[in-house]
Amino acid sequence: MRVAVTGASGRLGRAVVDVLVAAGHEVHRLDRAPGEEITPIDLTDAEATVDLLRGTAPQALVHLAAIAVPFSAPERDIFTVNTGMAFTAIEAAVAAGVTRILVASSPTVLGYGAPDWTPERLPLDESAPTAPANAYALSKVCVEETVAAFARSAPSVRLASFRPCYVITPEEWDGAPTQQGHTVLDRLQDPALAAVSLFNYVDARDVGVFIDAWLAADAAPSGARYFVGAADALAVDPLDELLPRFHPGTRDAAPALRGTSSAFDSTAATRDTGWVPRRSWRTELHPDALAALAASTSAPDGRTSR
Repeated sequence: MRVAVTGASGRLGRAVVDVLVAAGHEVHRLDRAPGEEITPIDLTDAEATVDLLRGTAPQALVHLAAIAVPFSAPERDIFTVNTGMAFTAIEAAVAAGVTRILVASSPTVLGYGAPDWTPERLPLDESAPTAPANAYALSKVCVEETVAAFARSAPSVRLASFRPCYVITPEEWDGAPTQQGHTVLDRLQDPALAAVSLFNYVDARDVGVFIDAWLAADAAPSGARYFVGAADALAVDPLDELLPRFHPGTRDAAPALRGTSSAFDSTAATRDTGWVPRRSWRTELHPDALAALAASTSAPDGRTSR
């Protein structure tokens, strides 16, 4: 399949492109800055975006381009850039005859960054209400609604949005700093770091596998939203203990969680596409880091959840 990927040179984009190429797709790498095998694209220019997509004639568009870190730019800029680029990309793809459009959102749409956040239940699935607490999360709610609107107005196109959990790339498993500047080992040793994202995570390659599965899932409903995350939490201690410590509003719902299972439920993605997350921090973290984690915690083995 011919697949256009925006944000192809980003942390997630590089891994997604590698997975799609390995799966046999003809991938057109799109990004704002030129690079090796990158086609420059300006997603603020609607006419140029339509022309580019008509010229490359992809069958599918995967839209990953965004300001990807909350508070990394002025709030107004994050909102206007993320919503504007998504609308331009989707509108242009529909006009260019693309038949499959998949757009990245974020779990932050649920609003767990708010100090008084209180979920109705855990684990969280797509039925949980959105309650964005910052411009980044608000932009992603608008992006999801944009996808849903086009799904209604363009019935010949299959669209969906997905909420990838905290993305970890192969080099970050080996000790490279994450986008927050600390390492994965730091997040495991200091629960306060991972608590910000409710201890969620996903291997970037597993996201690529989900995208490949969704592209092939012709029976998947248009306009759907999916959580895409690892099966376990990025934590050594059980989440029913950790979450209330850092998010007091979860105290009533947290007992429903078992061990270090994730606070996010990706069952819908599995149901509609057959995708299953394969990678865990227990299998991907560098052996030296696993040894350091085992030495710094009460767990007898960094590979064993409690």
